[in-house]
Amino acid sequence: MEKRLNEFNVGEKGIVRKIVAEGNIRRRLFDMGVTPGANIIVKKFASLGDPIEVTIRGYELTLRKSEAECVLMEVE
Repeated sequence: MEKRLNEFNVGEKGIVRKIVAEGNIRRRLFDMGVTPGANIIVKKFASLGDPIEVTIRGYELTLRKSEAECVLMEVE
């Protein structure tokens, strides 16, 4: 099953399948290590749901909700 990273709940895991963004957002995500094949675990959401804290490639990363919408994931 596929869904976007911003639709995940705390504790859910998935694998990045595709980045559906262009330009600066796409480059920023790739620079932070959000690339196809990477495993992501959602750790927590801020009180208003933005930003989202995830674990990817062994480190903690905080993404804006708008960035997380661009990450198409396969749920584990």
